[in-house]
Amino acid sequence: MKQSRRSNGSLPNGTPRDALGRGRLDGLLGYWLRRAQVRVFQDFAAAMAADGLTPGLLGALLLVEANPGISQSALAAALGIDRSTAVSLIDRLQRRNLVKRSQRAGDRRANALEIPRASRTAFARILARLSAHEARIAATLAPADRAALMGFLRQLANADPPPLPLRPKRRVDDR
Repeated sequence: MKQSRRSNGSLPNGTPRDALGRGRLDGLLGYWLRRAQVRVFQDFAAAMAADGLTPGLLGALLLVEANPGISQSALAAALGIDRSTAVSLIDRLQRRNLVKRSQRAGDRRANALEIPRASRTAFARILARLSAHEARIAATLAPADRAALMGFLRQLANADPPPLPLRPKRRVDDR
C-alpha cells in the first residue's frame, strides 16, 4: 500500500519520514534514481498539464526544434524507440499543431518534420514552463553540482549495458 506524505514531513500514521530506516536501499543507485525520477515526473506533469505534453512528446518536439527537417526514422533512432511509436508521437504533436510533416525533397517516401511558424507562440510558452520546471527540480543544487549531475547521468545513459549473467541450464531433474 502506498503511503502519502503529510505537509509536516510525516507519514499518515504520524511516523516522521526520516525515522524509517532504508537499510540496503540507501546504497542503491537505482533506488535514488527512481525516487528522483518520480519527483521530476510529478513536477513535469503539473508544469505541462495545460499542454497535455508527456516527457516523450516534449523530447520529440525538442529534437524537431534542434533538427528542422529531421526524418521520422532519424527521430525514432534519436529517441531510442521504434518507428511506429515515433509515428504515434508525431501524430499527437501534429494534432496539437506543434509539428508539421512535409515531403522531403528528393524522397517522396520520407517526411521532413518541423515546428510550424504559426505554433511559435505556443512553443515559446511551452519552453517557458519547461524552464520553470527545470529551475524547480534543480533548486537545491549549486550550478556546479547540477553540471556534475548532468555529466554523470549522461555517462550512465550512454554506457553500453553490461552483459547479463548467463542463466544456468536447467537439468531434467530440476523440473
